[in-house]
Amino acid sequence: MVHKVLIIDDTEVNLILFAALVKKLDNCEGYTFAQARAALEWAQEHVPDLVIVDYMMPDVDGLEFIRLLREIPGRDAVPVIMITANDQRQLRYRALDLGANDFLTKPVDKVEFLARTRNMLVVSEARKQLADRAAWLAQEVHKATTEILARERETVIRLCRAAEFRDPETGAHILRMAHYSRFIARELSLSNDEQELLLEAAPLHDIGKVGIADKILLKPGKLDTDEFDLMKNHAMFGYDLLQGSSSQVLQAGAAIALGHHEKFDGTGYPSGLKEKDIPIFSRIVAVADVFDALTSERPYKKAWSVEAAADYLRQGSGSHFDPDCVNAFFRAWDDAMEIRERLQDGSTAANLAALVKLL
Repeated sequence: MVHKVLIIDDTEVNLILFAALVKKLDNCEGYTFAQARAALEWAQEHVPDLVIVDYMMPDVDGLEFIRLLREIPGRDAVPVIMITANDQRQLRYRALDLGANDFLTKPVDKVEFLARTRNMLVVSEARKQLADRAAWLAQEVHKATTEILARERETVIRLCRAAEFRDPETGAHILRMAHYSRFIARELSLSNDEQELLLEAAPLHDIGKVGIADKILLKPGKLDTDEFDLMKNHAMFGYDLLQGSSSQVLQAGAAIALGHHEKFDGTGYPSGLKEKDIPIFSRIVAVADVFDALTSERPYKKAWSVEAAADYLRQGSGSHFDPDCVNAFFRAWDDAMEIRERLQDGSTAANLAALVKLL
């Protein structure tokens, strides 16, 4: 690899001399500039391995050059040798503060020039190797993190399957409501990371139904008061199942499972939380889950039209649902309808395969 040495000096004879000396070093090429601004333009497009700059120059002097060079992205650690007069000690202090690494004294001694230049190139090469090592480590960490996330997603899928085996709701419902939830989060300006976390955790909202007896869970008609009280336990069951995990997804899933049946006016369950005391993920999932449940056919009911379900959300805004979440859902209406059309109720295997790809 050829090392690029950027040389800036307004005296032509110095440029010729320094370039000739640089060529004496192995695998080095000098790039000479008599004007500092032209050298800075070159440095915008190229990353030098070493910079040699004179202090005394018109327009932009050596100190200003170093300051401007350090402002260029990726040039903050390039070694810099400044050429100064022997009695300019205060100048050297200022140069060090701006990022100079070494100095040459006028008149420049050839042997010293070669030695200091060679040493700085060794430093530059070591810096590059360290950066390459850091990049390799970052890549390895990313690969390991990706594997961990894949295992987390597999856990979510398997937990959802466990609930699905006992609940007449379909895998398509889980997919749709998860995407509706992400759309709402997006319209509420939650961060991209929060949107992705919600997408992955929302399918766990009803995992607690694995603890509900079949005679209640699968009852074709309306539940009586005692049966409904037992059904309410699924929120706490889901929380107990998921809480305490080191997984961020399962932690979010636990909070969603516990809070998605709370109501904005405080009449929900299990804790009777009100308004902003209900976690934002739970408020979002409440809207997404109810809308999709209403528009889905079940053994005990016919599917509502999307218009009727939309009216239900509007009527419940401020009482059952957080008005901000309802409004956000309607801002994302076109996206929601596209997902509803694409993810129809079908085979469990097909829906779970889609879940793996989309989460």
